Amino acid sequence: MTVKQRGAGVRVIIAGGGTGGHLFPGIVIARELKKRLDEIHILFVTGKRKIEREILLKAGFEARSIDVEGVLGKGLLPRLRALVKMLIGSAQSLSIMREFRPHLIVGVGGYPSGPVCLVAWFLRIPTAIHEQNSFPGLTNRILAPLVKKVFISFEETRKFLKRGDLFLSGNPIRDDLMHLPRFPGRDNGRFVILVTGGSQGARAINRAVVAALKELKTAGLSPFVIHQTGREDLGRVTDDYRTLGIEGEVKAFIQDMASAYARADLVVCRAGATTIAELAALGKPSILIPFPYAAHKHQDINARALAATGGADMILESDLTGKALAWRIRRYMEDREELKKMSSLALRAGRPRAGEVIAEQVMELIGGK
Repeated sequence: MTVKQRGAGVRVIIAGGGTGGHLFPGIVIARELKKRLDEIHILFVTGKRKIEREILLKAGFEARSIDVEGVLGKGLLPRLRALVKMLIGSAQSLSIMREFRPHLIVGVGGYPSGPVCLVAWFLRIPTAIHEQNSFPGLTNRILAPLVKKVFISFEETRKFLKRGDLFLSGNPIRDDLMHLPRFPGRDNGRFVILVTGGSQGARAINRAVVAALKELKTAGLSPFVIHQTGREDLGRVTDDYRTLGIEGEVKAFIQDMASAYARADLVVCRAGATTIAELAALGKPSILIPFPYAAHKHQDINARALAATGGADMILESDLTGKALAWRIRRYMEDREELKKMSSLALRAGRPRAGEVIAEQVMELIGGK
């Protein structure tokens, strides 16, 4: 256990956002720093999306927002508007830093981290960044040569970041997932599948899962399914379960992911960086279906990285059908030893102490200042 340093009076800005996938690791790092320092003030700087404010408010952290907008995949005029917002966001970042006077900046990815970290570099404030995905985003590719430390989640990331002080830390995951509740006789001994396409759901996955469950039922197999559909598909998927006579818990959004993970024998999901980190750290066997339109196909690279270790199975969305998915699920339902092997290999690839490791490295940067 790390002993807290007293009287430090340290001020840290954690910058990033756009999605929970960027913010959740930042929250873990913030909590690990608070364990180590009695007197620490942490400020999150994000964009202006409602979801960012909601996540941080629920986590109990103070936040400020800046104007920022992505530039990838846009025409000339939207790009010019995004660049203007980048200048405005930089001016806002400078104002925040003059007021808050941070000892350290941690960028956790997403466009909001760009202006904050660039201004910090200009002001010579020690800065670290964390890259969650195997293929680094544009913001972190620009920042990597400028900052003191670059934390990466995948070994594969090294070949994409040729410059910068790289440190393989893994991707921090939430504390509640590291202490999963036990279900000794869970779901009456039935095989449990957790299906999630992320907080917004994934229509292609929802359709394929329903078709796969129909195939399995025809074959006399009836797994219990915990299914996060997203808001738009909730009604349709609920009706499909009722029509087919399939048992399960169908929800737009699963609040208690810890319990859902604990109950699951197999997870069918996308391949976002946070999801990959959670599956590996928990040793959860999975069938990964990467989102095909992710920037630079980073979900494909994430999924292949875990699948290459034997810790996951993978189906490209272009190959996704009810029959293909049913065949994979049936294989693992009928071969528990294969499932156990996948779980063991996933655990071996996991880095459950990522948050602690990053906090310790950040403490060194603070000490150096």
